[in-house]
Amino acid sequence: MQYFDTHAHVGLIVEDPIEQLIVIQEARQVQVNRLVSICNSLHDFQSVYDNLKSANSVYHAVGVSPSEVQNPGRDWPQIIERSLKLPRVVAIGEIGLDYYRKFGDKNSQIELFITQLDLANKLNMPVIIHNRDAGHDVLDILRDRLPPRGGILHCYSEDAEYARKALDLNLYFSFAGNLTYRNARNLHETLDVLPAERILIESESPFMVPAEFRGKRNMPKYLPMTAHFMAELLDVDEEEMCEQLWENSNTFFGLPNE
Repeated sequence: MQYFDTHAHVGLIVEDPIEQLIVIQEARQVQVNRLVSICNSLHDFQSVYDNLKSANSVYHAVGVSPSEVQNPGRDWPQIIERSLKLPRVVAIGEIGLDYYRKFGDKNSQIELFITQLDLANKLNMPVIIHNRDAGHDVLDILRDRLPPRGGILHCYSEDAEYARKALDLNLYFSFAGNLTYRNARNLHETLDVLPAERILIESESPFMVPAEFRGKRNMPKYLPMTAHFMAELLDVDEEEMCEQLWENSNTFFGLPNE
């Protein structure tokens, strides 16, 4: 079996450049053979990208998350556009809305989100979407502005009814370590309504550690535990499910399925 971690904040797991490479090596040892490194802001993107240049299993997303709405940096749309020309940069993200922590105001977050969706449309790129307590607005905006290459509702946190509505769009649903929590009934029920070809998996490291590793900082190497739990929940063959997840991930990011 092999795994594709579609969302890992490598720059937040550890700051030391050598330790970042060790994180990737440890993931490869448990067959996490591809990983998308997510930047929370443009301020740390280039340093993490440069440090991981030699790691051929690592791909990158670049964007401005809602947490950075008050400080996206100068000329940030131009920086994103230039960064997308770099090798192994495969998506704009993470972008979206977060009304839980109230970063800036709603209008500023929405403007930032829409501007990056328009950029993704212009450049024909997929997007990785953050949604926390903003599901209604996220879906309304995506109905009008989701780029043709689609998007990932990352670290999915809504319920099955929301998923049914989102299935009308070209969206994938990515599940993190919180899927393994006993009280995550909304996530367990959501899996039952999703077609297998629209499901992805992620570590969301250093956050959302699987239940078995509670108390530890999350790492991409823990991803197989989430996959194992998902297979048991769906009552499917784990190896076949992982093959499907691998294919789904490569399809979304436009990568060869090898």
